[in-house]
Amino acid sequence: MKGIYFVTDEAACKGKPLESVVASAARAGVFCVQLREKQTSARVFLKKALDLMAILKPAGIPLIINDRVDIALAAGAGGVHLGQSDMPYAHARRLMGPEALIGLSVETWKDVEEAQDMDVDYLGVSPVFSTPTKTDTKAPWGIDGLKKIRGYSRHSLVA
Repeated sequence: MKGIYFVTDEAACKGKPLESVVASAARAGVFCVQLREKQTSARVFLKKALDLMAILKPAGIPLIINDRVDIALAAGAGGVHLGQSDMPYAHARRLMGPEALIGLSVETWKDVEEAQDMDVDYLGVSPVFSTPTKTDTKAPWGIDGLKKIRGYSRHSLVA
């Protein structure tokens, strides 16, 4: 995995339609797009996923669905990103299949160590710095923490 891993945030779109922002990101050459919807219904989440698939699939850019394997499957997305409290990786892999991209958030060193035995496609190192957009996290890793993970882990990292 190389390039920009674009995570959606409708509040950061500042009134522009999410689809327009994602289309611009696709034209700019992002590697993939993660649809992150923490406060919406399954119906709205699925509609957004299908709308983004219509933009991204023709461009060959995978859509990664945050947390929700059911939405990823229903939308035909390229993968799912799992947090530590989401569906266990092995179950997600069985449902999504071997070709799907599956990422896993790591918030503690124990998470990093446990991920070594998993065949996830990448680790989401979060947060590297304090951020107002994600407040349910452990202490920030910082650059030194990110370097430590890079030196230890066999997985690709997104941060």
